[in-house]
Amino acid sequence: MTCELIAVGTELLLGNVANTDAQHLSEQLSGAGVNVLYHTAVGDNPARLTEVIHIAHRRADLLIFTGGLGPTYDDLTKEVVCRAFGRKTVFHPEIVEEIQHYFDTVFRRPMPECNLQQAYLPEGCTIFHNPVGTAPGCAFEADGITVVMLPGVPRECRYLTDHALIPWLREKSGEVITSHELRIFGLTEPQVQEKLGDIMNNAVNPSLAPYAKTGEVLLRLTAKAATTADCEALMAPMLREVQARLGEYLYGIDTGSLEQQVLTLLKARGLTLSAAESCTGGLIAKRITDLPGASAVFLGGVVSYTNGVKAGVLGVAQELLDEYGAVSEPVARAMAQGAQRITGSDLAVSVTGVAGPDKDDRGNDVGTVFVALAAENGTVVQKLDLGTGRHRIRAMTAHHAFDMIRRYLTDLPIRKGE
Repeated sequence: MTCELIAVGTELLLGNVANTDAQHLSEQLSGAGVNVLYHTAVGDNPARLTEVIHIAHRRADLLIFTGGLGPTYDDLTKEVVCRAFGRKTVFHPEIVEEIQHYFDTVFRRPMPECNLQQAYLPEGCTIFHNPVGTAPGCAFEADGITVVMLPGVPRECRYLTDHALIPWLREKSGEVITSHELRIFGLTEPQVQEKLGDIMNNAVNPSLAPYAKTGEVLLRLTAKAATTADCEALMAPMLREVQARLGEYLYGIDTGSLEQQVLTLLKARGLTLSAAESCTGGLIAKRITDLPGASAVFLGGVVSYTNGVKAGVLGVAQELLDEYGAVSEPVARAMAQGAQRITGSDLAVSVTGVAGPDKDDRGNDVGTVFVALAAENGTVVQKLDLGTGRHRIRAMTAHHAFDMIRRYLTDLPIRKGE
């Protein structure tokens, strides 16, 4: 099945809103064996939307519209799509009840009369009920293609994609599609390509596709067969070969982020963690505390952005700061040991570096970062050269900190001088 995603909303064309719906849909659809060929964005204009529909009709089997399903005058997607495919709309009283319930329990105010238009849906469509908003989604077939309409609000679009659209498409296909997500840290996408290029180039079913993210690489291994067991049997040999080639750089399969992996490992080992952060400004603490259950392992952190806090709170000796400067191996080591001492944690990670835009007062280049990990058997420090870009440096520093912890907890060597 080939697909075109059509996002409706003038705000997308003005740059006021990022089209995160298309990103999530593309990711989920590819995992379901649907080939997304085109992304289109069009403003709230009936004539231009109609033109887009005619173009998309000629080049894709599945058209998915996002946005324009609200109750206001500029929410015209449903009207234009139904007119283009010759579909009448039918009023659904049960949808009104769902919308009314949402207003009663979430907004806690009366439902405006204009919301009634959201209860009109294409005749004969499959309804995707929306418990997280007021706009239901729907799907129908016309002129040999499948048409889907989803709300544009990211939270609602994501929910209906995951809980309604993808299951519906899988049931419709009559086949089972199974995927595994392989997460890699420490290799760039070209390096992964170098290690796995022959597999990726020749893979059909199962397929192996890379997705680069900031600081890491994701691989999606996907198979299509009659049953889930058949899919797993198809993927097993390729999965073993990929694991063998990637080795220590493959940090998880269907496990989520680096911090999620660290959280899981800490719980399994019954260990606790604390953090002392300078250049990341609390990013490490934020990322792990974003996860449910973090309170079982993460005791706390100190954002020691100034030397005064490094010395006064973490107990970093003033002599070290004077002699080596804040961005140095001795200070990173002392920061980690200080966090471990004041929180009583089993492990403590520290980061100190130059995020930019300028060198520090000791002449350290932008991107120079030291990451330290204090544990029962001593403290290890890793020096990094992360290039330029303040946001990227901070994100990469946090990545390396979590990877350092992961390596310690899985008895892997901690890489130095990279």
